[in-house]
Amino acid sequence: MKILVTGASGFIGGRFARYALDQGLEVRVNGRRAEALQPLLERGAEFMPGDLDDQALVRRLCDGVEAVVHCAGAVGVWGRREYFEHGNVGLTEQVVEACLKQRVRRLVHLSSPSIYFDGRSHIGVTEDQVPKRFSDHYGATKYRAEQVVLGAQDFGLEVLALRPRFVTGAGDTSIFPRLIERHRKGRLRIIGQGLNKVDFTSVQNLNVALYSALHAGVPALGHVFNISNGQPVPFWDAVNYVMRRLELPPVDKHLPYAVGYGLAALNEGICRVLPGRPEPSLFRLGMAVMSRDFTLDISHARELLGYDPQVSLWTALDEFCDWWKRSGL
Repeated sequence: MKILVTGASGFIGGRFARYALDQGLEVRVNGRRAEALQPLLERGAEFMPGDLDDQALVRRLCDGVEAVVHCAGAVGVWGRREYFEHGNVGLTEQVVEACLKQRVRRLVHLSSPSIYFDGRSHIGVTEDQVPKRFSDHYGATKYRAEQVVLGAQDFGLEVLALRPRFVTGAGDTSIFPRLIERHRKGRLRIIGQGLNKVDFTSVQNLNVALYSALHAGVPALGHVFNISNGQPVPFWDAVNYVMRRLELPPVDKHLPYAVGYGLAALNEGICRVLPGRPEPSLFRLGMAVMSRDFTLDISHARELLGYDPQVSLWTALDEFCDWWKRSGL
């Protein structure tokens, strides 16, 4: 099978492209940072540079491939709606159109469980528990991108979407790097009691889920799947495990949720009126993420994808910490 992986210069796209090559697939990659793709090229990947804004390029990217794994998109919690609309909805529309025109058989879309998040605690969220209102532009546009993908099945494209929660492992540039940076500056606090349990996903488990989505049978088509390790852990236990592995002091100071939320709201308000709208150092959403229970029901993926997560969070965190140390970060 020959596949295209978009967003392959990023953490998830890059790790999956490498995994797909190891499984014997022919892999074409596209990504914004050509230097980050060099290890994939050395393993035999085909690189086609260019911007997914260019419809002619996207059609060439999809030419001759059987399936597309679409990992590219806009991420974050700060920025104008137009940025997220373009990066998540607009580019997905480009990819879907190219898949249809080039007769690609299957499209696997990387989505996000941020769709569900409303600042409250949730245990065992199922795929149909979509809120009436989204907490931010990221969640709203990721959901709209899903709808674009799922709508393409009416035109003969086989489609699936995955919502993986808190993906980590070697190469993670989002979750733990931000926490480490904040802790080094003495600004990281346990929000609330620090007992909240959350789901994580080893990037190795996600690789298996994406690979399974490429080969899943007819019953799985047209569905969205929650993905996680399936074993919720206390969020702050995971954070302090990483701090110990990196020989940093534990995070042991607490901040009441109401105080943290108020400070974040003030920080966001100031940044909105400053020239250039700089990104705040505190977010209201971040306060909720660090203090609320949030777990996913993955029974749908187990049943229809045969998903059976084998790599524990602690193994994924060891992998991350070893990579972090090697990188000298």
